[in-house]
Amino acid sequence: MSAAAALEPSRSPPLLQVAALRKAFGEIEVLQGIDFELAPGEVHAILGENGAGKSTLVKCLAGFEPRSGGDLHLAPPDSPIPQAHSAQAWTHAAAERAGVVLIHQEFNLAEQLSVADNIFLGSEIRGPGNFFLKKGEMRSRSADYLAQLRCGIDPDTLVSELSVADKQMVEIAKTLAKKARVLILDEPTAVLTQNESAALFELIDTLRARGVGIIYISHKLEEIERLADRITIIRDGELVGRYAADKLSKDDMARLMVGRELDSLYPSIPKPGPKPGPKPGPKPGPALGAEHVPALAVSGLRVTGATNFAGEEFSVSSGEVLAFAGLVGSGRTALMETLLGLRPGPVSTQSAVNVHGKVVRLSSLADARRAGIAYLTKDRKGSGLLLDKSLRDNFSLLALDQFSRGVIDTRAEEAAFAEAVTRFDIRMRDTRVTAGKLSGGNQQKLLLAKVMASTPDVLIVDEPTRGIDIGTKSQIYHFLAQLAAAGKALILISSDMSEVIGMAHRVAVMHQGSIAGVLSGEEINEIEIMRYATGLKTAKPSSNGSES
Repeated sequence: MSAAAALEPSRSPPLLQVAALRKAFGEIEVLQGIDFELAPGEVHAILGENGAGKSTLVKCLAGFEPRSGGDLHLAPPDSPIPQAHSAQAWTHAAAERAGVVLIHQEFNLAEQLSVADNIFLGSEIRGPGNFFLKKGEMRSRSADYLAQLRCGIDPDTLVSELSVADKQMVEIAKTLAKKARVLILDEPTAVLTQNESAALFELIDTLRARGVGIIYISHKLEEIERLADRITIIRDGELVGRYAADKLSKDDMARLMVGRELDSLYPSIPKPGPKPGPKPGPKPGPALGAEHVPALAVSGLRVTGATNFAGEEFSVSSGEVLAFAGLVGSGRTALMETLLGLRPGPVSTQSAVNVHGKVVRLSSLADARRAGIAYLTKDRKGSGLLLDKSLRDNFSLLALDQFSRGVIDTRAEEAAFAEAVTRFDIRMRDTRVTAGKLSGGNQQKLLLAKVMASTPDVLIVDEPTRGIDIGTKSQIYHFLAQLAAAGKALILISSDMSEVIGMAHRVAVMHQGSIAGVLSGEEINEIEIMRYATGLKTAKPSSNGSES
């Protein structure tokens, strides 16, 4: 990487340009003199760790947050010369009128309105005199915008009835109605399937060909390689540099983001012992020696709607990482939520759950906690943390009995929290902030500290690194490896194939609500996992008694 790469200029006059942009919240300065520019038809990626200031920067660019200092210039539609906009006048409404549109990480949708109403909210099509809305035309255009995303959502559907992924597609379709000149995408594929992401990438290619400037934020470095023309990297609110995308490898991006070398993204995790008996490849669950008692053994567990009426069987040993892989909708989360009593499952007299050889009954998370099982949800904001509560309150929520003797021993609680902050490297500018003020990566570390405060023997983690930068990912992986090395049994649910391959001792692959097979050793590779995940291969007996 040359020094010139760090000073990569725009190849055409800028559409949007900011100089020495600063943003402070009270006495805390979170952006410290950022220079940034965007050319027409360019995809300019912004990279940085969680908490680096990426989302704050784009909120300033889109008028959602007033900048504390610096200049902002935007070229009008009829002139190549950027015009200055003062911080006071550059509001969200002014930015949208100028064609600067931001798609947030959190949805900005009216749940009780239809998809079409949401797509045109604030830019409705009206008839003569502006008295009546042209509902038919808005519906027709909405269907066209959704079709461009290869999305079959009915424009008349209420947003409240949509899945999370479909809501994201509606957010993206809104930008087409607003005729954006500058489109800002903040983690747009975090909840999308591979096919939905591919449709979004095609739309981005179409928009850039029309001269739309696109600012793109993602922790998925393969997306940055696929889309970006230039990359701006910020760290701790300061500009690291601006680079031509073809001059940086993914390793370069990671190193510049975190400011240090990542020795190994995936730590080495010793295999647990004693070893299982026969090789566990072709049947769900390991063949266990008579002397071996797994930390958790499950049999006869059925997910509502699954076709395996005998139920699922799996086990995980102390010190082992058992990953559950599969396509979106394959039933990985549903299986674990059924196990933990978070969703109803079909009643089966054959179902059994054993923890260290002892039969337990799980009808709630409280039952699971008493049995030594903890669950780290994939929805840290919706069900994992109380965002308006303090960090300490969140940390101790599952382990209040450890700090209570009729009343809360706040001194013991504070000492345990301080130890967890150090252990899990939870970073905050002020210990008095609420959980909602933390970056995504630090929220995830707080959630991990929270579930580990209950000292479980079995830890189930669902999508533990979704929406997290690569530096924090590495930390999470090392935390999980340390837990396994300390004898904890880990179940990892993940849509990240490299994460599954890099972390797991064994991989249970699900297809249509059932475990299609359990892989180990050299079988754990992307091709083999996808064969089971897509139903091309299964370890389940066929109708003639053979295995496919």
